This record gives sequence, structure tokens and C-alpha cells, in this order.
Amino acid sequence: MAKLLLSALLICISAIWVVAAADVPVGGRGGCQTRCGNLDIPFPFGIGDQCAIHGGFGLECKNDSGTYRTFIGSFEVTKISVPDAKAWMKTGISWQCYDPAIKQMNDSMVWQNFTDTPYRFSYTDNKIFVIGCNTMAYMTSDSYVIGCLSTCSDEPKNGSCSGAGCCSVDVPPDLGYVEAYFNKDYNTSRIWSYSRCGYLVVMEKAAFSYSTTYIPSINFWNVYNGTVPAVMDWVIRRETCDEAKTNMSSYACVSDKSECLNSTNGQGYRCKCSKGFDGNPYIKDGCIDINECLDNTTYPCIGLCQNTMGSYVCSCHQGQHKVEGVCVPDQKNQKSAWEMPVVGASVGFVILVIMATCSYLIHERRKLQHIKQKYFKLHGGLLLFQEMNSNERKSFTIFSEAELQQATNKFDKNQILGHGGHGTVYKGLLKDSTEIAVKKCMTMDEQHKKEFGKEMLILSQINHVSIVKLLGCCLEVQVPMLVYEFIPNGTLSNLIHGNHGQNISLVTRLRIAYESAEALAYLHSYASPPIIHGDVKSSNILLDTNFMAKVSDFGASILAPIDKPQLVTLVQGTWELLTRKNVFNLDAPENEKSLSIRFLSAMKENKLENILDDQISNNENMEFLEEVADLAKQCLAMCGEDRPSMKEVAEKLDRLIKVMQHPWAQQNPEELESLLGESSYVISSGVSSTGNFSIEKKVVKDLESGR
Repeated sequence: MAKLLLSALLICISAIWVVAAADVPVGGRGGCQTRCGNLDIPFPFGIGDQCAIHGGFGLECKNDSGTYRTFIGSFEVTKISVPDAKAWMKTGISWQCYDPAIKQMNDSMVWQNFTDTPYRFSYTDNKIFVIGCNTMAYMTSDSYVIGCLSTCSDEPKNGSCSGAGCCSVDVPPDLGYVEAYFNKDYNTSRIWSYSRCGYLVVMEKAAFSYSTTYIPSINFWNVYNGTVPAVMDWVIRRETCDEAKTNMSSYACVSDKSECLNSTNGQGYRCKCSKGFDGNPYIKDGCIDINECLDNTTYPCIGLCQNTMGSYVCSCHQGQHKVEGVCVPDQKNQKSAWEMPVVGASVGFVILVIMATCSYLIHERRKLQHIKQKYFKLHGGLLLFQEMNSNERKSFTIFSEAELQQATNKFDKNQILGHGGHGTVYKGLLKDSTEIAVKKCMTMDEQHKKEFGKEMLILSQINHVSIVKLLGCCLEVQVPMLVYEFIPNGTLSNLIHGNHGQNISLVTRLRIAYESAEALAYLHSYASPPIIHGDVKSSNILLDTNFMAKVSDFGASILAPIDKPQLVTLVQGTWELLTRKNVFNLDAPENEKSLSIRFLSAMKENKLENILDDQISNNENMEFLEEVADLAKQCLAMCGEDRPSMKEVAEKLDRLIKVMQHPWAQQNPEELESLLGESSYVISSGVSSTGNFSIEKKVVKDLESGR
């Protein structure tokens, strides 16, 4: 029904324009309203067809609850530019949304037809935007089918519309008719809990800035209140300048200082004031001379400025003359005979100094380049570069030191994100506006330097949603630097121990632990060769904008000196989540310094609730906390054979989360048992001393068993 009504209004506008396009007098109409609310109405437009050059430019001024608004047909006009021959209109938003109440997709597709009107969608000012997750939409016209696919397989970013949460395509020339369509095979029926709707619009690209808030809500519709701004190019009639001049009674360029221009967006012509003149070319004597001397920014003149008809003259003050467009003082006296040798000698000395300086700088640059090449080869750069070319690894980049210097503002202290035992992490911004985190390591033993290139080949293949992506490295420095994707929401340590006043639910804590375990299971079982993280702690688990966990520093055990043991198990980070206590407390008694020892002691004495965080320690959560405690106890078994694998830990945490999110399962013991599963590990002998069991042997054993 909406399509038919819109079609009828546009056909009506077209008919009026065709009828009124016959030979009629042109020029401004006397006694006509020239303003509607805050909008100026310049000729050839007018309020009512009788005040416009013809019906295609007739507007309607409506009183909307005390606010006057301008319309052409059903489209509100918000701005008109005569010099650029453009009009800004509000057009409809096409959408498709999943309705959970009826469990099906609903949609509304806009149909707009400006074929027989003076208007065309501007291909220089507009774009076709598709917003949403798993949304494929396109616009059809008489000659085009244009659209794109927007997904959320990659994380959407504010201000970016390159396929993740938003995609865009250019508007083709001479586009007057568009009809929206959604591909039904791409919809939000399975992801409606975090993305209900998809949208398709033709709108002004300068007015659009993508926001990640458009995905989980209908915020896009609300921001623009159901309509979006679009820029329309307009012409006086659908004929060329030569054709228009054959009938001077209807020729629109009536000002003496105006000229006719053929449209570049479909057939038709428009008028423009001649160079040096400004105003309205559609009104007699409407183009007036520009006084360039009053606008020194647009028309610069250092000397004396004199306005002329359609131009201006810039001359020098008395006693000066122009040299290559610049006013310089006149030379009153000839140089004396002795001045020339002195000037020549001075110039020669300056040239000699410049040559010596250049020679020194060239020598130093070559020396520096030789040192960089030496480091590049030492760190396995040639092997890494050859492997990248042979396998076409475009996602991994070998950065130069200069690129990272520029990205981090020469490693400015204000760019520091954090300090660690092995180096400092800086925030950086690449030339393409990609945010990065640069880890500048402090030391590295000679063996690791030789194998660094091979290690980078292994680490560059890691691709998991819960692991911080390694984007590249820099090899032309003494100690190589690593470049990671930037994660904006800080560390898990900050979330747990920071004074932010946030209440962290048990489900959120278990989800973070589950995502971290999934990442470690990937490193243990699916990386080739397997990778032991070696430094799992809350400060090495980052959180993105949605508080999703991303494990970082997974190459620490490879990069750090091997004489510094740093194996920390996931259970410490998990229990830190549940207790909000530090992993190590050096001020505590000897038997309470380690959080793991405190936990095992509390389990043995049946005092688990004494060390739990008050935010989650309640009767409702206690059953789940005991399940997590039991899992943590299994993970602390000294023998690797007795500990569950990371995959099993992740599966257990996943089942716990599902039970917590589906309380109906708690009412059915059989279903609860099915979700939780039976414990595969039983620790009956408590915790034994580590004795002389070395960290190195544990790492090797864990690698062999995948634990």
C-alpha cells in the first residue's frame, strides 16, 4: 500500500512537470513566498507550481505542530543549492527484522521513482549502505542491480563500513528509480538475540558514520527517525544546452552573466553564473560581480588589489616590482666590484659545508642500513619473508622500525599500555588508521634470535576468536618487536581489581574463563606444533568492547629467556575471577602467599565460602561454585595424567554456563546431569608437594599429553 501511494505521488509530480515543461515565461515570480520555516526557497523553486519555473520545482510548505517544513510530493526538502544544482531530501529506510513473538522475518522495502522528474540520485554525494549481520540486500533499477553482503564474521568497528556490520557500494550515474530487495537466504532468524534487524538505504555518505550500536538494537532507525538524508542532482529540463537555446522563451539561463551547463548525471541542462560572478542565474540580472578584494583567502593578493568586472588586478606597491608573482624591492644601486668575489666565496663555502654534511649523513645512513640488514638476517627474516611470499600470507606483515616509530609517536611514554616481565607494550596507529599494540621486548637469548623467524611462522598461523591476533613483527632492531591487534577494554586484571564499581556476575566470570580455556585448548591441541602459553594470568587476558576474552602474550615462553620459569596455570586466573584476590600476596603468611595453596587449603577444610567474592557468594550460586571449585581442584593435580585437558575444562565450563542460563534444567535432575556430565577425574589424596619436579619436565609432559 505504501509503495502504491508513493508511486502515485511521484507519477503526479512527473505529470505536472511534463505538462508545465511547455514554453512558459522564466525568471523570478513576483509576490511569491521565498521562505518556509528555516529554509530559503530560491528560484527556480517556488511554494506552489505558480511560483516555480515549472511543476517539477513546485514545493509545499506544511505546518507540522508549529514547525514549517518543505515537501516535494512525500519527500521533505531540507536544503537547496542553486550554484551546485542539488537538493537534499529525506528518503525512506528499507528493513527486515526477526520477530521472536511469531518466529519469522518481517520486512519493509522502499520503492522510489524519480524517472520523469528533474531529480536524480547524486552519484558523487550518495552511497548505498547495507547495515546488519548476515544481511544481503540490493537496489534494482531499470539498468542496475546493486548491493552487498554485510556480516559479523569479523568484529565491526565504529566508523568503518567495509563488510563487518556494514557494507557500501557506489551509486551509478543517472539513477532515478530504485527498489529495495533483501535476499531471504541471509537473515537474522538465528542471531536475533544480538542482531535482530538489517537495513538498506541510499543516503548522503557525508551524513553517515557507522556505529556498532546499530547491531544489537534498532538504534539506526531511531537515530534517523525512519528517514535518511539523500542528495539529489536536478536539471531544468531533460534536454541539452543546444536544444534549450532553440526556444529562448523557455530558456532558463536569463541572467546576462550566466552560462549553460550540460548535466553529468543523466540528460538535461542547468545554469551557472559565469566566472567572477555569483548569484542566481535563473533571475534577470541575478548574477552579480564578485568583489575579490574583500576575500583575501580565496583570492590572495599581497600587494594592491583592484576589483574589475568579473575579475581583479593585484599590483605591487610603489618601489617594488614582481618576480615570479612575488613583490620584491627595486634595485637602486649596482653592486660594487668587491661585492661579487665576496659573495662568490661565501656561496662556495656554503656549498662545501653542505657537501660535507651530505657525505657524512649518507655514510651514517648506509651504516645504519647495514646494521638493520644484519639484525634482519640474524632474526630469520629471509626465511620468514620467503615463506610469506610462497604461501601468500597477506595477514602477516614485516614492519620496518620507521613504521612503528611513526605509529607510536617514537614510542612516546603517553602511548604505553602496560609493562611486563619481558618488555613494554605501546599503543600505535598505522597510516590506514588501524589501531595496533606494539610489544617492545627487553632481552632475548642468542638461540631464540636464530629461531625467531621460524617461531613467527608458527605464531602467524594462530587464528582463534579468543586469541589476540599477531599482525606482524619488526626484525631490523637488536631485539625483535611484535605487533598485535589492539584490544580496547583493558585487561581482566583491571576488571577484577580495578576500582570501577562494576558488579561482575558469575555467568560473566565463567564465560571469560570458558573463552580463555577454549583459546588455550586451541594452542595445545590444534596449533602445529602445539604451543604451551607459559604465562597465563589475568593481566595477559584482554577484553574487547563486548567484554569477550582474548588471550594475549601467547608467545611469551618462546620470546622470554629460558632461564626464567614462568609456567602459570589457568586455574589461578579462574580462581582469581571468583575470589577477586591477587594470585600472589607477598605480605601474607608463607602458607597463604599463593592463591592456589589458599584455595586447596579452604577445600580441604571445607571452608570454600571464606575465600569467595561477596558479589557471587550466595545460596543461588553455591552449587555452581562448588562445581567450579571441583574442576579447579582437578586442574591442580601434580601429575599431568590426572589433570583434565584444556578442551575438557572448556567443555565443563560451557555446560555450567548453559545450566545457569537455562534454570529449567535445574528442575529436571536427568537433564541437569546430561548438561553437566560426569566428572572424569577424582582427586582423593589432596595436594602433594611439588618436590623436585622441574618446570621444564612439566612443559614437555603437557605438550605430549595435550594438557
